[in-house]
Formats: sequence, C-alpha cells, structure tokens
Amino acid sequence: MKWFFYRRSIAFRLIAAVLAVEALFAVLLVVLSFGYERHTHFTAFGVMLHGRADTIMGAIQDSEDKEDTLIISKSDLRLPGEDIWQALDQDGTVLGRSANWVAPESDSRAKSRDGTLSVEINGRHYAVLEMHGTRFVDPDAPDGGKLHQVTVFYGAPTDRVWHAIRGGVEFYAAGSLLLLAITGPLIAWLLHRGLSPVRELANLAAQVSANSWQFSPPESARTTPELAPLTLAMENVLARLEKAFRQQRVFVSDAAHELKTAVAVIKSSLQVLTLRPRSNAEYEDGLERCLTDAERLEGLVGAMLTLARVESAEGAAAAPASCEIASRLDEVVLHLGPLAELRGVRLNFSEGAARGISVAMSGEDCFILLSNLVLNAVQHSSNGAVVDVIAETDEGGVSVSVRDRGEGVDAAALPHVFDRFFRGDPSRARSTGGAGLGLAISKAIVERAGGEVSLENNADHGATAVVWLPAVAGEREAAARERASAVS
Repeated sequence: MKWFFYRRSIAFRLIAAVLAVEALFAVLLVVLSFGYERHTHFTAFGVMLHGRADTIMGAIQDSEDKEDTLIISKSDLRLPGEDIWQALDQDGTVLGRSANWVAPESDSRAKSRDGTLSVEINGRHYAVLEMHGTRFVDPDAPDGGKLHQVTVFYGAPTDRVWHAIRGGVEFYAAGSLLLLAITGPLIAWLLHRGLSPVRELANLAAQVSANSWQFSPPESARTTPELAPLTLAMENVLARLEKAFRQQRVFVSDAAHELKTAVAVIKSSLQVLTLRPRSNAEYEDGLERCLTDAERLEGLVGAMLTLARVESAEGAAAAPASCEIASRLDEVVLHLGPLAELRGVRLNFSEGAARGISVAMSGEDCFILLSNLVLNAVQHSSNGAVVDVIAETDEGGVSVSVRDRGEGVDAAALPHVFDRFFRGDPSRARSTGGAGLGLAISKAIVERAGGEVSLENNADHGATAVVWLPAVAGEREAAARERASAVS
C-alpha cells in the first residue's frame, strides 16, 4: 500500500491527504453530533416525562369519603395513548393507571444516569420516571389533616427519540459526504492550477539536450517561493553541464588536431625518406626525427591520459591520503635542475615553514603539479634569469609561489592560461615541447584537492603562479601555530 501511494503523483498524494483529513473530521463530526443530539433529545425527553408526571401528580385529589382516600381526576388528563403510567398511595393502593399499563419484570429494569428506568414492554423500549410527592387531606381539620405519600410512575417509548437522534446524525453525515463530494473535485482543480508552474518548468527542462541548451524558466516558477530555489538550481546545473559539454567538444577537437598534426609530421618524414634512395646517414637522420616526433606524440598522449585520470571520480577515490609538499619540491628542483641549467636559468627554492606539512593529494599528482608550474616558469625565463620557488604556511594550508622574470603573459591571454591546449604566449609554442595541457592538468589537480591556483603578471617583469592547498586534518593547527610564531 505504501509503495502504491508513493508511486503516485504529488497532486494525487495531496488530494488523498486532504480528503483523508476531511473524512477523519467528518467521522469525528458525526460522532460528536451523535453525542450532542442524544444529549439534547434525551434532556428534552426527561423534561417532558417530569412535566407529564407532574400533571398526574396534580390530578390526585381527596375523594371526599370518610376514609380520606385519594383519587385521580382523569377528566383533566390529556396524555398520549402510547405512554404508560401508574399512581400509588403510600400503602400500595393503586390510585390510577393507564389502560396499557404493564408492570415490568423486576429483572428487566435498568436505571439510567438521569434517574429513569429503561424497560422493555411488549417489544418496545420505554423510559420510566419514578416521582414521589405528598398530598394533604382535610388540611383545615383540627388535627391538621392527613398526609399521604404518593408515588407516580410515568413512562414513554424511546423509539421516537432515537429516530430524531438518527435524523440529526444522518443530516450531519449527509452534509459531510456532500462537502467531500464538492471539495474533492475543487481541490483537484485548484492543485492542477497551482502545479501548472511545475509542469511548465518540466516541459521547458525536457527540451534541453546536448545540442540545445536554451532554458528560460517561466516567470511563475521564478516568483513561486517553493520553486524559485529549484529553478535557480536547474539553471546553475544546466549552465555547468553546458560548459562541461562545450569544454569536452573543444578538448576532443583540440586533441584530434594535435594528434593529427603529430601523426602528419611523422608520416611526412617517412614519405620524404621514400622519395629517392638515401644514404645510411640520411636514413639515420630521418629516423631520428621520426623518433623525436613520436616521443612528442607520446608525451601528448600521456598528458591527455593524466588529465583524464585527474578529472575522473575513480582517480579521486584512488588517491592516497596525503603527501609532504616540501619533499616533493626538493624532487622537482632536482629533476628540473639540468633543464634550467641548460637554458641558463637558476632555480631558487625557499621552503619557509612548510617543511613537514602535508596536503591531501598523492605524491605523483603533487610532483606533476609542481613540476608543471616550475617548468612553465623556466620556459618563460630568459638566459641568466632566476626562478623563485617559495613554499610557506598560509591560512591553515600551504602556499607555493613560482615566480619568473620573463616577459610575462599578455593581458588578453591571462583568463585562458589554464584552458586545455591553450598556447597563446610565444614561450609556450611547440618549440618548447609544450602541448598546452600542463597548466590545465595543474588546475584540475589543485581543484580536486580543494585548493586554489592563479597566474598573474608581476609589477616589474615576468609572472607568478600561486597555489594554495589545504593542509590535512591535524596539521592545519600546526601550520597556524607556525604562522603565529613567525609573526611574533
């Protein structure tokens, strides 16, 4: 039953819930109306019994005989023929009774809370009232007259009372059913109109595809408090998806172009060798060029695989907990030292207070990140320049700055330096061996670790790449203490 209910639409569930609440209140109303009608009608019924019993009590009078007995003057009585009554003197003498009086059996009597007796006579249920009173005979006599104790039993059938009670309850029940019959379709219509912004939003969202990202939510969805957060979330999600699809298309296109160029270079080199007979030296020189181009192609494919691994969820799940960043910087400086020396560039490494602080990424990713930044700075620097690599604690994490003193980056190219296959700056041309993926890989690694990366031009010459990475849990406090002690 629960599975069936939750498989239904929201409108169905809301209508069912409202009708269920209305039905519950209808049942409660019928129960309360039964109690109210019963109390009202039986109270009036009891007043009626007392009034008619008083009438009989008032009809009892002196018989004007020598024994000073009592009689009932029936000429003044106007009582329903279906009622039963009996008047008794104190000694049990019957002063009068109705023609249909039948003495109930003693075991059939049941006294109710209002003092009446509930009895069954000839198949009908009666409520019988027992009233006690006094009468004086010859009150003007010298002895003060004679006092008589009189008891009057008066009963009336209760079936008419119960009929009236049933009529009242049936009226309330019919009214409740009529209310349910009216409010059910009305609620369905109101909910259908009220949920129209949801349907409009769903219809517009269904039109979004990989080839059409046009999504303009209706104004009703924007202005509805319950739908405004959903509308904003859908816009943001679709914007991110559109950006991701666009980046994927650009990446595939750029990757195909790069691979096609590299393969074309190798193919053309081999074709040149086959145009005419060559000497051994010419063949060796041609094969060496092909090998160089193949190595460049291998590097491009490796960079693409690295970027795919870094951006994948599987790669993030498989990453180790942490690595010590200062040690990785030592390895990067040692690894890139020969290349920097060959280009006449000196690497100046300063670890500050970052020694011993770990960040949340694998050692391999940390090495790729730092080597890409340092290699980019070396390629930007001219002969005799100095590249400063500074690591220090900062805001519960580690900040690494790589500064070169080259020509800097063109202002128009700065927003795109972390894009894939971007080589807007001459120093990142193919002659340097770059494929335009190094900074893109670095950014993906930093963002997966929860950090930030930026590249800005220096005020004098060159550019500075700054990476901030959060320290792993338990070491952020140590980094903060190190920073506080350094300030003091």
